[in-house]
Amino acid sequence: MKMTFYPNTDEDRREMLETIGVARFEDLIREIPDEIRLKGDLKIPEAMSELEVYTHLSSLAKKNTSMSDSISFLGAGVYDHFVPSAVSALLSRSEYYTAYTPYQAEVSQGTLQAIYEYQTMICRLTGMDVSNASMYDGGSAMAEAALLSASQTGRKKIVIGHPVNPLYVQVVKTYCHGQGFEVVEIPPVDGIVNAEMINRVIDDKTASLIVQQPSFFGTLSELFPLSEVVHSKGSIFIVNANPISLGILKPPSEYGADVVVGEGQPLGIQKSFGGPFLGIFAVKEFLLRRIPGRLAGVTVDASGERGFVLTLQTREQQIRRERATSNICTNEGLMMLASTIYMSLMGKEGIREVAIQSTAKAHYLADQISRLPGYRIKYHQPFFNEFVVTTPVAPSSIIEAGVRENFLAGVDLSALNQSESGLLVAVTEKRTRSEIDAFVKFLERFSYGMLK
Repeated sequence: MKMTFYPNTDEDRREMLETIGVARFEDLIREIPDEIRLKGDLKIPEAMSELEVYTHLSSLAKKNTSMSDSISFLGAGVYDHFVPSAVSALLSRSEYYTAYTPYQAEVSQGTLQAIYEYQTMICRLTGMDVSNASMYDGGSAMAEAALLSASQTGRKKIVIGHPVNPLYVQVVKTYCHGQGFEVVEIPPVDGIVNAEMINRVIDDKTASLIVQQPSFFGTLSELFPLSEVVHSKGSIFIVNANPISLGILKPPSEYGADVVVGEGQPLGIQKSFGGPFLGIFAVKEFLLRRIPGRLAGVTVDASGERGFVLTLQTREQQIRRERATSNICTNEGLMMLASTIYMSLMGKEGIREVAIQSTAKAHYLADQISRLPGYRIKYHQPFFNEFVVTTPVAPSSIIEAGVRENFLAGVDLSALNQSESGLLVAVTEKRTRSEIDAFVKFLERFSYGMLK
């Protein structure tokens, strides 16, 4: 079929500019600083053949470091967990391969059932009453929780009890800035939440308190007393949790959380250069009408057959417009499916085993590092699978040397927050005893201030 291209004529452009209310096209882009505007034509190379494209992309791919060739101790929100091959096999089936949450229930029963099962399993993990169909990632989930608390309470003060992922905090501030909300950050004390200062800051103007458990440093805090203080002021208690940690730790519901958010990447999602990931969002029942995003429910049709549907859609932006609980529309449906398959394959005992192994191996590594001259574990607190190490040389030097020797040594905290220092090290069930011992020997070479 022949397709005809109809360009905008000079008259078309004149009419459009007149309707907008400007005289020239340049008036439309005057807000863009001149120094960053394109000068001249783009330097686009000639088209390549399929073979040339394949060769070019292969050469670019060789510059990457493959996780299969490296021993990873990276964490800070993204972890090197084992993903069963069945996850990607099922995920790539054509009837599932989309990030879209379907409106058409009649032809989408499989996807809607998967969402419903995901919601059910997240509720069982967190102890919450209701889970949505997912958010974009851990940061957007935490930011949406802050907005929910402001909407529920009618207040504009959000308190963050550190240590919380600084990248998530940036997202919270971005979401809150346009709304005119105040974000108050409470620095940690000895690697855990500063309960004394939080108690002084929480007042009847506070919409919510946000904490992370395990914290960004991997440490564990006693949070139940804080939840009592938060609730006594009529505020919302928000907990950002690592879902794998809930295999062995108490669910946030047991220490008073009203909202549980988190990054779902540990639940069967590959690292993938940092995304796409999955935002977990679950609440107690009294917040059901405030929850952002899609909700899948189950019902019975006129014939008595069970059916899955999207429910309570009057909260959403395609219906409520500016009065909606959130602007999110499509969610991370494909990543939600990945985590659903992972949780189904692993089961309760499997997730518990991953958590136990990750914790045991992390504590073994921490013990071995603490014996090295020049090293110490920075915070002497209970921790899950992640901890901060004070090093004899700059963490960046260790990280750079590690890449050359196929070790991804951890995260330099000063690169994320200039007020913090140390090497943030994470361990998962994938690490073997020999890999951990080899990493310790690698670190030992820095004990006297230089790489031997």
